[in-house]
Amino acid sequence: MILAELPMGIIKISLLAIGGLAGLSIIDDPKAKIQPPTVAAIPTHAFLNSIGVNTAISVRGEDVDKTIAAIGYTGIRWVRSGYEGNAPLQDYIKLHMQTGAKFSYGLMSGGTDIPRLLTGAQSLAKANALLALEGPNEPNNWGMTYQGVKGGSNASWMAVAKLQADLYKAVKADGVLKKYPVWSLSENGAQTDNVGLQYLQIPKGADAKMPAGTKYADYANAHNYFSHPSHKGWYDNQVWNAADPGAACKVDGLFGNYGTTWRYKFKGNTEEQLRNLPRVTTETGVTIDNEFTEDAQARLYINLYLAQFKRGWAYTSVYLLRDRSDEAGNQSFGFYKADYTPRLAAMYLHNLTTILEDNGALRNASGLSYRIINQPAVVHDLLLQNSNGKFQLVIWGEKVHGMESINIEFGKKIPALKTYDPTLGVTPTMTMQNVDKLNLVVMDHPVIIEL
Repeated sequence: MILAELPMGIIKISLLAIGGLAGLSIIDDPKAKIQPPTVAAIPTHAFLNSIGVNTAISVRGEDVDKTIAAIGYTGIRWVRSGYEGNAPLQDYIKLHMQTGAKFSYGLMSGGTDIPRLLTGAQSLAKANALLALEGPNEPNNWGMTYQGVKGGSNASWMAVAKLQADLYKAVKADGVLKKYPVWSLSENGAQTDNVGLQYLQIPKGADAKMPAGTKYADYANAHNYFSHPSHKGWYDNQVWNAADPGAACKVDGLFGNYGTTWRYKFKGNTEEQLRNLPRVTTETGVTIDNEFTEDAQARLYINLYLAQFKRGWAYTSVYLLRDRSDEAGNQSFGFYKADYTPRLAAMYLHNLTTILEDNGALRNASGLSYRIINQPAVVHDLLLQNSNGKFQLVIWGEKVHGMESINIEFGKKIPALKTYDPTLGVTPTMTMQNVDKLNLVVMDHPVIIEL
């Protein structure tokens, strides 16, 4: 810690953290300031509940007890799953009972058996372990046959549309499942004919082959991988951009699947409609290579969950929990290696969820008066409020090289304030009293300010 006396009696305290290079300063300025706006907080548990992952649970070489340990350590709250792979439902329920994690349950790749899906989902619902039901996975890559008709891939997508519409009807007609949301299929931007899958419900005048009024889903579903052939490399605001609901998104995001479809440019929702469209991400992630090191992957993953939630994605699932051991190719997406050795991504996520830990259910979050002066485009903030009443102001940077120095002003003096850096651990990096202004140096990961 370096202490330096500044002119006019201003005291500045800086912390330089090795690896994070996070700088922190307190500035006591007697001059009156314009009151910062009051920002509405979001319950911390709502953010934590958004954190998900893909895993086969107990098949494809995975072990249910090790999966439970990994989910418990990282603090992940939900798992994207389905009947593909035939993982026993008792393993799902065991995982839920020991970790609290819930499941989206879907048809997955090439699946069309709606009765089977509903039967499994009912069992999960009765155990209070169900989060949502999901349509087919990437029909562009995994063609299917429904009611004797081939669909998806390069064929007509009419069979895919009928499958998704029938799934929605079946769920909403089921006495147990009707209260659960239906998530759309993924990669509907690849439809070869305009069957209206770019909508949750086909509006009048859509010129789609399926009838106007056809209801497909309650939530849009995307696989907006933040590293994508359409925009290669590691760049500033990478995960922030991937979460952009509009045309500014440089990867395979919401716009290319629910706005103007990426394959044949069928028109769908406007950008204004997209901003308010209920949405989830059921796959995203990046493999480790010379550019995306293990440490870079880890920082991007924790930034990812924050950026997605801030930009309106209700749930985000990273691919994968553990590297695949039953298929070839680049197997380094995972929070864990195939032998369940944790990567830095698992450690950083553990630290983030531990720092923010909130198992309560705060219903009416309040607000905090603060502002970031001249906020740089690569710096983002998310105000959370824990069930214990404390605010948790998360500031994160998405700058690949270098850093940004920012000033945060509070509307009143904060009696006690702690800062945390999840890339360093779970203990406070600084504790302060009577603070109304803060200087923070941010780079490529979050800092949590508890107050």
